[in-house]
Amino acid sequence: MPTTPRARARAQTMTDIVRIGREHLATDGAAALSLRAVARDLGVVSSAVYRYVSSRDELLTLLVVDGYNALADEVDAALAESPDDPIEQIRILARTVRRWAHAESARYGLLFGTPVPGYDAPADQTMAPGTRVIISLQSLFARAYRSGQLQAPSTDVRISSSLATNFAQIRDELQLDIPDWLIVRGVTFWASLFGAVSADVFDMYGTETFTDRDELFELQIDALLDVLGHRPDH
Repeated sequence: MPTTPRARARAQTMTDIVRIGREHLATDGAAALSLRAVARDLGVVSSAVYRYVSSRDELLTLLVVDGYNALADEVDAALAESPDDPIEQIRILARTVRRWAHAESARYGLLFGTPVPGYDAPADQTMAPGTRVIISLQSLFARAYRSGQLQAPSTDVRISSSLATNFAQIRDELQLDIPDWLIVRGVTFWASLFGAVSADVFDMYGTETFTDRDELFELQIDALLDVLGHRPDH
């Protein structure tokens, strides 16, 4: 936490810049973000805001990091109040992602929608916040596997040596003891989850195709859990 008045003032200004940036993102879209407009709403001359944010791209990066962390914080809060069952927690995580995406469609679009022309998010700043939800999912997959709630495929998954190296790095980085088949299924799950959420939020289905998208999403979660290897008792 900032300890001096000057540091606190700077932190507050940065908070205000991000807040105003979010407002402009919602009303004008990412491609139209302007530091001049942010400075105007902040009540300072445009040159003053450059002491805090050097460019539009830096503002976009701040908003990307802010968005990833907001989504992950929402997921973490939902999981903290959920039953201690990894399968049910996977469901809750999926629902939370979709709910946040609808409530914050502009921020979700910045994170998972059409790339902003000319902008390339710096991995050193966005990788950690951007993978928080994915890491939470992978941890839940591992817990479900250890508790015997996931069924292994009947045949071994064959992968190349290069992909095996990638999988080994994932296991090492996340400190998860899970087999290759679960990594494959886990990646399929999270990619499909965000695909389903995006199709809903960005209205890829068409406005009248499905009368109850809540029910559709629950069925999609069921299908993805089936892909993951979950076989509920009947």
